[in-house]
Amino acid sequence: MDIQIFPGKLSGTVTAISSKSQAHRLLICAAFADRPTFLICPETSRDMDATAGCLEALGARISREEGGYRVCPVKRPPASALLGCLDSGSTLRFLLPVAGALGVEATFHLAGRLPQRPLSPLWEEMERMGCRLSRPTEDTVLCQGRLRPGKFTLDGGVSSQFITGLLLAAALIDGQSEIQLTGTVESRPYITMTREAMAIFGRETTGFQVRGGTPFRSPGTLAVEGDWSNGAFFLAARVLGSDVTVEGLSPGSSQGDRAAAELLPGLRREALTISAADIPDLIPILAVTAAVFHGAVFTDIRRLRLKESDRVAAVTDMIEGLGGHVESDENTMRVYGTGLTGGSVDSRNDHRIAMAAAIAATVCRQGVTIRGAECTQKSYPRFWEEYARLGGRYEQYIR
Repeated sequence: MDIQIFPGKLSGTVTAISSKSQAHRLLICAAFADRPTFLICPETSRDMDATAGCLEALGARISREEGGYRVCPVKRPPASALLGCLDSGSTLRFLLPVAGALGVEATFHLAGRLPQRPLSPLWEEMERMGCRLSRPTEDTVLCQGRLRPGKFTLDGGVSSQFITGLLLAAALIDGQSEIQLTGTVESRPYITMTREAMAIFGRETTGFQVRGGTPFRSPGTLAVEGDWSNGAFFLAARVLGSDVTVEGLSPGSSQGDRAAAELLPGLRREALTISAADIPDLIPILAVTAAVFHGAVFTDIRRLRLKESDRVAAVTDMIEGLGGHVESDENTMRVYGTGLTGGSVDSRNDHRIAMAAAIAATVCRQGVTIRGAECTQKSYPRFWEEYARLGGRYEQYIR
């Protein structure tokens, strides 16, 4: 699906959708709790549903009811299971260690760019601790064997999702486990979110030490908090001159993308140097905002090349396709404050590129065409509906 957006400001109030990052974690904890849990989650996404579907394959019963998910926990895991991850990196990286902890012979099916995204060093550490992993085909991963308790050692600079997966798995392994991190730990707020989710379900972690073997304790009913990552797009629209108010975002959230509340207004005032280490998902919309105002330098961008797209290349193409200018090297990207005029953007199947380009259209003099605009289903299925409700005008073309 391609979309042609006509220039114009937005106006109105947006309620932040449920946090995809928190929902993944709470769904997994609920699936291994001592009793059913109702997760208040008014809006879902393709990634959330991928995790829910995989947990069902592992023996949970999860139903979508009005306003959320009802999760009936796993009683007895199956001997084998097929888990469809779609293109969700969180689903794969969280549940690969979980399947290993359960001893399920699990075949994970990967779609989109997920087969090319890294699993090392998680792969090697799982094999060292008792699992056998293989790639029967390019788009599948097979996990056999069972993880044993003990000390897991992992480089913290590749993906915080590996660490989350091991934390959740350690809670299911009978015995004491410890996760020792080496190198520079990036996206640390996401690790904090995992530990907080586990604490909600009664499993405190001392540092990265976890005692497993007993079920999580269900709180009964709890709400998934609002998503700063997706809320940031409409926060940016406000900074860029639209009369948009975003509700439902907790200022005390542990989500790393809460940094948008300070960074977006900061870019309106001056050129900033911003590390992408803890906020990789904010970079597309921060780059758009920087291009409109005073520019910015983004450091620690290596991992952006491993996201749903090569996000360095995707951001560069987006900004330059809209009339701006970007320069980058291995670990730094400079966006110049040239302003944006309009043009064409290939989303590269990256939901955050598509949404950033849509917000850019609110300040362009000419129209903006977004190719592959349907990719917003990954995290924000109602994005285009909300965009239109706020006064955004566009035409849709089915290819």
